[in-house]
Amino acid sequence: MSSEKPLKQFGLLYGSSVAMETLYRQLERVAGTEATVLLEGESGTGKELIAQTLHLASRRAGRKFVAVNCGAIPAHLIEAALFGHEKGSFTGALRQQAGYFEHASGGTLFLDEITEMPCDMQVKLLRVLESGNFYRIGGSDQVRVDVRLIAATNRPLLQAVQEGRLRQDLMYRLAVFPVRVPPLRERGDDMILLAQHFLRELNRQAGTAKQLSRLSLDRLRHRSWPGNVRELKNLMVRAYILSADIVQIDAPDARSGRRTVFADGALNFHVGTPLADAQRELIMATLHHFSGNKRLTASALGISVKTLYNRLKDF
Repeated sequence: MSSEKPLKQFGLLYGSSVAMETLYRQLERVAGTEATVLLEGESGTGKELIAQTLHLASRRAGRKFVAVNCGAIPAHLIEAALFGHEKGSFTGALRQQAGYFEHASGGTLFLDEITEMPCDMQVKLLRVLESGNFYRIGGSDQVRVDVRLIAATNRPLLQAVQEGRLRQDLMYRLAVFPVRVPPLRERGDDMILLAQHFLRELNRQAGTAKQLSRLSLDRLRHRSWPGNVRELKNLMVRAYILSADIVQIDAPDARSGRRTVFADGALNFHVGTPLADAQRELIMATLHHFSGNKRLTASALGISVKTLYNRLKDF
């Protein structure tokens, strides 16, 4: 049966579907070059693992891999975070501080959620990519770095440009080698192979021998996976903890009879839904409504971006 297929591995990635084979071929061709790569894919598809895989397969493998989530850095701090600052350049700058570009020099810098970077910073980033030089905040001496850049976004590139989230000139500079990362729903039985892979790892760590039920395999196939591989992995951990020898997966439209349901853009909650579950469903639905834009999501929910990231990490 399909669940008995071998699960292929490429670097830090797993998958045997046609979509993943296509991805592997693209990564294999570009890994050994110095080309800038732009990864486009939904949240949870493993873009950081892809960036790490490219780094490990490159001539820079022995040097640093630095990952930065642009959406998690407050707008007023992102320039200092990327380029560093000199002592006394602003209140609280008690010493010289190198930024992510300097830390990654000689290696690879991964900028995730690049469309969350303020547009004025995108101009400065473009200048650095073109010249390899920049000034620390408050500095007068140019700093030169040798960095291979990989960027990622969870929104379609042209849509990001049209919405003013990504400068067109920066898009062209980043997308020297654009790569579309397939969502889990396009990967056929990879979801089954990955579920079994995660279960084997859980069994190995705990010294158990739990197995997935046949009904669970069917239920995995019929989920829509808005959270992609991250959602699958978390689901397997929860199911493993709650199950005895046979791991059971809940139906995609029910969780103890209280799961929420979309209806014309609204969320319907069954009476008795735990507050934690209701909060999770509301946050995830709002995030989906704003196409993964965390700043708009946080604003709509009346919370800070940092609080939103903490909630998503908990989920």
